[in-house]
Amino acid sequence: MTNSLKYTANDFHPEVLRLFDKLVHGDIDRREFIAKATRFAGAFTAVGLLDALNPKFAHAQKVASQDVRLQSHTVEIDSPKGYGKAKGYLVKPAEVKGPLPVVLVIHENRGLNPHIEDIARRIALENFIVFAPDALFPLGGYPSDEDAARELFKQLEQPKAHEDFVAAFHWLKQLPEGNGKVGVIGFCYGGGISNLLATRLPDLAAAVPFYGSAPSLELVPNIKSPLLIHFAENDERVNASWPPYEQALKVANIPYQAYIYPGTQHGFNNDTTPRFDEAAATLAWQRSIAFFNTYLRK
Repeated sequence: MTNSLKYTANDFHPEVLRLFDKLVHGDIDRREFIAKATRFAGAFTAVGLLDALNPKFAHAQKVASQDVRLQSHTVEIDSPKGYGKAKGYLVKPAEVKGPLPVVLVIHENRGLNPHIEDIARRIALENFIVFAPDALFPLGGYPSDEDAARELFKQLEQPKAHEDFVAAFHWLKQLPEGNGKVGVIGFCYGGGISNLLATRLPDLAAAVPFYGSAPSLELVPNIKSPLLIHFAENDERVNASWPPYEQALKVANIPYQAYIYPGTQHGFNNDTTPRFDEAAATLAWQRSIAFFNTYLRK
């Protein structure tokens, strides 16, 4: 992964990064961000700050949607306990030789945007079949605007969305080209969903949450899959839930690996924004692929 962005997290006052995190997660709106960030804008305007922090999808794309090494298309599946139907992006190597392991990719709280589609393609190039659902599909799908996507996301009925992810897992387990082993990786909201799915799916083969909230602690003993958990050091909101979660994992004797990446911000793997940290993202990616290779190819 290479950072082609104009700015890094070091170009912004820490309070601006905290305000942006609150904006991304719906704790404040755009107007409040601009009002509070103005005093830290420096050479920027407050609006310019927001523009600099927002994703730049084209700059960060690593694998083109028409890459000849891959075959990809959108798929609808039944989700009778969720919204009725779920839709997502299915990617696999152009030449599938033998049954392949399968990875379910769960997006952040903006739906299936171009970055997550690119993540799906990157994993597929590691010789996996990959499916990235769009939780916003029942509400019209990702709206091609991050602010609009965040607002739309608030309208989701989360219990139904959770069932859509569960339905996707069961569908992937039965894929003819798959080997029956399905892992999950998720980022932010998707990291929390990855933790949740680990408590709900006894057949889940591996879970890799990136800076995701912990599941309900009383459900931790239900986890059967090994966990590889990635945290950003400067992420007070998510990290606050880790000590009790870790203790619950230890008590339940659940196998896990956890890493906190020094100096990083929430979202450090997302190379479309200045919060991206190239060194941490590269290491976390290598660990994640190795983890999937270990547990999904057995």
